[in-house]
Amino acid sequence: MAISLDKLMGFHHKALQVRTERMEVIAGNLANADTPGYKARDIDFQKVMQSAQYARDHNLTRTNENHIKGSMKGIGELQYRTTHQPDTGDGNNVDVQIERNTFLDNGLRYQAGMEFLNGKITGMKKALKGGQG
Repeated sequence: MAISLDKLMGFHHKALQVRTERMEVIAGNLANADTPGYKARDIDFQKVMQSAQYARDHNLTRTNENHIKGSMKGIGELQYRTTHQPDTGDGNNVDVQIERNTFLDNGLRYQAGMEFLNGKITGMKKALKGGQG
């Protein structure tokens, strides 16, 4: 029986990729907290993962660059974050507290995903060794 690493880890690997990209976007928001006119951005994690799940379940493959563009992107489309903070007058809408909290939450979820994958790999190693050592 062939072992499919993509079936074992593919979806979770995609989640880690999206979380990594999201951390970069949030870090960019924090870095531009004082930049006039800067608008906070984010990646809709749920939407990207639903798209990845759909692509996996329906076995979609691209045979041409222009086919099924939306569901095969590396990360989700960047969206501007809806903020509840009033405009400070310079057009910047970055709320540092929200960005920090979002960054920490995303980081914790990334770590949990890494632990989950590590458990899967450990289990696979045990299975390959026949339960020894």
